Amino acid sequence: MNNRLPPAWSRHLKVQILPKKAGPMKTGLPTPSPMPKMSGAQDDDTLLRRAIELQRANRLPEAEELCHRILTRKPNHALALYVLGTIGLNFDDELALEYLSQACSEMPGNPYFQFTLGECYLKLGDYLPAIAHLQRACELKPDMVEALCALGRAYVDFDKGEMALPVYQKALELNRDHPLVRIGLARILIDLGRMEEATAYLEETIARRENVSAAYMALVNIRRFSTAPPELDSILTELSNSPNSADEAYNLHQAAGKVLNDLERYDEAIEHYLKAKEFRAQTCDIESYRRWVDSMIALFDTELLATKAGYGDPSEVPVFVLGMPRSGTTLTEQICSSHPDVHSAGELTKLGRIAVSTNLKMELGPAFGQMVKLMTAERSQIFAEEYLSNLRIYSPLASRIVDKMPHNFEIIGLIGILFPNARIIHCRRSPIDSCLSCFVSSLKGTHTYTSDLTTLGLYYREYHRLMCHWKSIMPGRIFDNSYEDLIVDQEGQSRRLINHLGLAWDNACLRFFEKEGSVKTLSHWQVRQPIYSSSVKRWKNYEGKIQPLIEALGDLADV
Repeated sequence: MNNRLPPAWSRHLKVQILPKKAGPMKTGLPTPSPMPKMSGAQDDDTLLRRAIELQRANRLPEAEELCHRILTRKPNHALALYVLGTIGLNFDDELALEYLSQACSEMPGNPYFQFTLGECYLKLGDYLPAIAHLQRACELKPDMVEALCALGRAYVDFDKGEMALPVYQKALELNRDHPLVRIGLARILIDLGRMEEATAYLEETIARRENVSAAYMALVNIRRFSTAPPELDSILTELSNSPNSADEAYNLHQAAGKVLNDLERYDEAIEHYLKAKEFRAQTCDIESYRRWVDSMIALFDTELLATKAGYGDPSEVPVFVLGMPRSGTTLTEQICSSHPDVHSAGELTKLGRIAVSTNLKMELGPAFGQMVKLMTAERSQIFAEEYLSNLRIYSPLASRIVDKMPHNFEIIGLIGILFPNARIIHCRRSPIDSCLSCFVSSLKGTHTYTSDLTTLGLYYREYHRLMCHWKSIMPGRIFDNSYEDLIVDQEGQSRRLINHLGLAWDNACLRFFEKEGSVKTLSHWQVRQPIYSSSVKRWKNYEGKIQPLIEALGDLADV
């Protein structure tokens, strides 16, 4: 995304530092000409305008350099700090957070600073500061629809969906035609299980030709279809009319694939799923990932864990539900959190951010793993307390709190050091079913390994290899929860789950689909139903079209 300034801020920036004769700033500006050299008393506004032009032209290092030139002379220049923060978003979110926080400290009354800082906290999963800054932005500028919508999202992610509804209603009153409002409100209603109301907003969105592809995508995922709905012909018509953008084409192909899969028209469905991938450019360097897995296995061995015995915090509150996406993590979370002593916090980013701060990131180099090797007991306790404080935000009193971030499977060794008594639940599913579900789902962000069937299969092999390592160095710590076992013996497997948590059995765990609250994953409607078996061996329907996946899985393929 070339424009890293929020639309609302772009308008504000024009007023604040651009000449009055300047028109609205647009994305995709031609490459700017070189900046002439300036003498000592440089015009900071001119430099900043130039930095923004460079940013819009996607010449980010040059834009960053100009901002630093301003800060060299004026370290507290709020606008330069803010622009640096917007440049850092999606590249180094933690550093972006620092710059945006400094900008807000310098100009606390600026609603756009508060808005963007709140969105940054929201992206990082720090919901309380996100809510605080977004609320402040709304107080400072009550008509900022973007801030209201972001505040609504923050409430939902913090499991306060009911608080999001009046916020979105206010946004609706301010600007019913804003592209974020109706579809955002519909998504909240979906999270809350209020499907009929959500459907009405989505149909209105489509009728008004706003966010059509995204609305169709949300609409078809609300329910299963046994007969061809009128939406299918509409979606296919939209595709035949050549969508305006790659994102629109992706959404429409995904929506068509979902409906056709429900109708058991599998050959047509997989063709749409394959076409969707063509419109979402993602690259995954599987060789680099394999080297990273090698390094993690080499770093976290029995000797390292022995030297760190007694480190961290002995709390039994954290429960980590992890595994490949689409492996039953949401179902497992719902069963566990239906117990009166268990609370679900959703997919938290906190542990991953701690891992990044200890240099357990993908970029390998001399610093990789050194902070873990040199970690003292005191430092491990600080990390553990930081995580526990974040966890307790969601429930001050629950005996167990579930963190359902699937990719925490990558850092189980860190969990072992920081939380020696925490429960770890590894969700397993048929490898081909698990991979196929990842492939046809709209996974975003870091899930670049779903870009093609071969890469997906090779990635799964690395996930499996890493999980085998964790089990070998932490025997008895990891409970394998098989999706297929839950289908065959729901009560027996559910009892084993609750027993692993160290809790007495409660029959509410069998009625997980009656649990109130929001569901913030792709499994919106599925987990509101009793357990069903139609997803077992689902891959057989696509067998002739997914041979690259089966070949990449090799001996792990459950053929």
